[in-house]
Amino acid sequence: MKISKEIKTGIIALLAIGLLVTGVNFLKGNSFFGGDEVYYAYFSNSGGIAPASSVVLNGVGVGKVLSVENMFNESPVKQVRIKFNLQNRSLKIPKGSTIEIGPLDLFTKGLVLSLNPDISNGFYKPGDSFMGVVAVDIFTQVKAYADPVTSRLQGMMEKLDKLVFSFSSFWDTTATSSLQGSMQDLKITIQRFGSVAKEVESLITEEKVKLSHIFSNVESITNNLKISNDKVASIIGNTEKLTDDLVKSDFKNVIADAHATIQKLNKTLEGVNNGEGTLGKLVKDETLYSGLVETNKSLQHLIEDLEIHPERYIHLSLIGRKVKGVPIPAHQENKLRKFLDSIPD
Repeated sequence: MKISKEIKTGIIALLAIGLLVTGVNFLKGNSFFGGDEVYYAYFSNSGGIAPASSVVLNGVGVGKVLSVENMFNESPVKQVRIKFNLQNRSLKIPKGSTIEIGPLDLFTKGLVLSLNPDISNGFYKPGDSFMGVVAVDIFTQVKAYADPVTSRLQGMMEKLDKLVFSFSSFWDTTATSSLQGSMQDLKITIQRFGSVAKEVESLITEEKVKLSHIFSNVESITNNLKISNDKVASIIGNTEKLTDDLVKSDFKNVIADAHATIQKLNKTLEGVNNGEGTLGKLVKDETLYSGLVETNKSLQHLIEDLEIHPERYIHLSLIGRKVKGVPIPAHQENKLRKFLDSIPD
């Protein structure tokens, strides 16, 4: 069967059209045979991304950007909607995953996909949309770092320009003569330093023996410190042990006992102040104090009278001879003798 030229031409035209459509779809980011899963992501700005940019997961391209659209009626964080596809049907996006517009290299930008390892919340379905972020690119970071440095350099150049202008206006005949005078003064100062250095050298030469003795004494001191190192270490060890014992001491109970003792003492003193007890009555009761004073005075008078006139109180008989006095009963005489014996000499 012979095919006519017209049919051949038509078949070739159809094949060319099919190849053209397929190539255009491929350049747009679609697969040759279509059927890719499409998703949407919202951003505050496009970040410089363009259609046909790559969608990257772990550094590997998994899809393409299909379109970048402005959304004027949306909120500020949803001003740009990016449509992209995933060419691998087995790849699912768990909910909670993140996507950002970021640099793939120095000159290319794309969508960087980071999957959420937690899949308990399920997966996004084809056609779903979620929020994305715009990463700061390298040039923006460099610009943010370079802008303050540039401002400082500009300020430094302005100050340097003012300094040069001031120096040039100062540099005249008067300034030259002043500079020569300063150089002469500097020369004299250096000569004086040289004289001082010579005097120091001669002094060191003269005092060399004394310096030698001084260094010998210093060396002896350091040797003694080295020899006494063990003793010093023992002293430090004892001090450390003492501090440990002090730390481990039961200061809490000691302080509690002291507090209880002080409370009892305060209570006792309060009772004395209120006139309670013997000591309180003695301190507060003026009548008792006055009675004790009067009793003491009477006792003193009694003792003095007893020493001067003992015959008034004791009736003695010596070899049949009686000494007259005031008679007292025998039991009272015994009490008086005991009282007199209790009085110290």
